[in-house]
Order: sequence, then structure tokens, then C-alpha cells
Amino acid sequence: MKPNRSIPAATVIPVLIYPDVRAAVDWLGAAFGFVERVRIGEDHRAQLAYGDGAVIVGDVRKDRRPPRPGEVTHSVTVRVADARAHYERAREHGARILMEPTDFEYGERQYTAEDPAGHQWTFSQTLTDVAPEEWGGTSVG
Repeated sequence: MKPNRSIPAATVIPVLIYPDVRAAVDWLGAAFGFVERVRIGEDHRAQLAYGDGAVIVGDVRKDRRPPRPGEVTHSVTVRVADARAHYERAREHGARILMEPTDFEYGERQYTAEDPAGHQWTFSQTLTDVAPEEWGGTSVG
């Protein structure tokens, strides 16, 4: 792929809709550690980075809207170095914790949080390298 400074370099880029893009950018930075890399208009869109990943925050318009209360349309998983420390930061900034940090047989420590707009996020720390066959998965390819 050719590089382009106008779009994140990540291969997969979720676009999440928020009622207030600027407030979302501020909150996602403070609570989850995202960094704004590009702003498009005052409250239209923003590109955020976390490590080598990216997410785009978009405004409400036409058929685009955030999840309604009680509705789960997706979840975004973000790999972090320390899930417990990340969890504490998110909790301090008002993230609604849906699952406390939990160690799983597939070698990950994860917690799940909901942001103020209702988007669900799972943050995952690798504890050890585990073959999928060790916990019931199947390696393909």
C-alpha cells in the first residue's frame, strides 16, 4: 500500500459515530489514551491513533448514529501493554466497566468498557503465547 498522510496507516480502521466529535476525542484521549492525528472540520470527523492502530470518530448525520441505550452493534478490541493500569485510567475517567480485568486460557488479560456514547471497547494484554488448539480453537491456514 502507498502511504498517505490523510488517512491512518492501519489496515483496518473502524469508524464510530458520536453525537459530539470534539467531546468524544477529548474523552477517548483522557480515558483510553488515544491521540488525535487529523481533525476534519470543527465537529465532523477526527482520526485517532493508538499504537499502530486507528479509529475514526464521525458525527451524526443521515443514517449514521451511535448505538441506542441497551443496543450493542459492535465492539472494538485494542491491544494494550498493561490491562489493569489501562482499566484504572478508564475507570477514573468515567468509563462504564462491563467486565473487570480477567485472565483467559488463550493467554490474554482483558476488560470491557463502554464509552459515554455507548460504544463497547475490549482492551487486551497478552500474558503468554498460547496455541489455539490448547484452549479449543483451530489454527487455519
